[in-house]
Amino acid sequence: MQDKLTRIVNYGQSLGAQYVEVRAQNLFKTLLTTKDGVVEGAKQGEENGAAIRVLVNGAWGFVSLGNLETKQLNDAVADAVKLAKATSFKLKNPVKLADVKTVQDKIVANPKKDPKDVPMEQKIGNILAMDKTALGFDDRIKSCTISYLDVTGTNFFVNSDGTSIEQDKLYVWSWILASAKQGNVFASAREEVGSTRGYEVFDLETPEKVGTMVAQRVIEQLKAKTPKGGGFPAVIGPNVVGVFIHEAMGHLAEADLTLSGSVLLDKIGKQIASEAVTVYDDGTVDGAFGSFKYDDEGVRTQKTALIEKGKLTGLMQSRETAAKLNMEPTGNARAEDFRFEPIIRMRNTYLAAGDKTFEELIEGIDFGYYLKSFRGGQANLDGTFQVGIQEAYEIIKGELGDPVRSASISGNTLETLHQVDAVGKDFELWPGRCGKGQTAFICDGGPHIKVGKVTVGGVA
Repeated sequence: MQDKLTRIVNYGQSLGAQYVEVRAQNLFKTLLTTKDGVVEGAKQGEENGAAIRVLVNGAWGFVSLGNLETKQLNDAVADAVKLAKATSFKLKNPVKLADVKTVQDKIVANPKKDPKDVPMEQKIGNILAMDKTALGFDDRIKSCTISYLDVTGTNFFVNSDGTSIEQDKLYVWSWILASAKQGNVFASAREEVGSTRGYEVFDLETPEKVGTMVAQRVIEQLKAKTPKGGGFPAVIGPNVVGVFIHEAMGHLAEADLTLSGSVLLDKIGKQIASEAVTVYDDGTVDGAFGSFKYDDEGVRTQKTALIEKGKLTGLMQSRETAAKLNMEPTGNARAEDFRFEPIIRMRNTYLAAGDKTFEELIEGIDFGYYLKSFRGGQANLDGTFQVGIQEAYEIIKGELGDPVRSASISGNTLETLHQVDAVGKDFELWPGRCGKGQTAFICDGGPHIKVGKVTVGGVA
């Protein structure tokens, strides 16, 4: 395969391209969905294709195809060159790429349990066991929806700089949503499981364990009260810290969005958070859902410091944005698959651990909230954010109190980061998926943190 792709790259250069890259994939996928004990969808099979991107006179040309035959690849690179040439005539700002080290490497996955070797019947059985556990936990639980995905196979990358990479892909992921009703009160709870190690993730996160966790969470919400609305001190759990750092901070630090006008554009080297805050985007965490060795531009992944003791010290970069900002590429260029061009995506984004215990974080809070797990979140380039909370509790005189439901937090990212008073010594990462026109597998998380004041949505 690498020799074939190298010939395609050489052909693209012979047509006048200054830079050529070819990504090819040979993947095997399983997709399952169940609802209330019934399998609604089950698909399994191979997915092959290639993506060709060329640079001609400072303009990109991109073509994808679901075929790996030589003739079709040659036709595709010729089409990409034509597109780039046509675009280059009206180009005001020619694209430049930051230099990176060329590599020749082969990365092999070695799971204890390869998902491809697990029978479909076993995969379905495990998902249905999760469903049965959740629905059977309490008769107030009315519905349960589960999705499952695994991806195995190999990605190939060759470019005209001399880089050639063969990299195995392995993802195992499941998502569960349960809903419950009691009287006029409706509640829902969700959880995700994900790993790049292999199907053995379900030996630790067993269907019974995950189903019970979600069921307990949704039943707890039925007896919860509605929170008071306003600004309050809060202790935020790793699950919510992760989505806050990802949504409210991480996207602002993706250099393409930074250049598009995020509030971080003029803040490199400036204090944007309290000194208790250090944030990394790290693609090197073993087994984490956002980890890999090389991105889809052939750049080696790394641990990138975004905030160090409150100062903005870095951004997530592609080769193109790194050249624009005179910075180094960080290995954050990722494509969902061969159908898409690589764009800047997060990997494992987290707030670094501190030195406080949970008890130290909640002591001294006369009244506030413990925000334990999130429901969803979003943020804007101006720095405003909103995160829904699916599990939370009152804090009264330094002790956990009654549960609350339907809570949310919102505000300005930089103002909230300045409100971080203390950081816990614990640490957790949570798997997830991020949408940015494409879907990417990521992790986010951190320790428990204490925030002096955050706006909680509820009853005024």
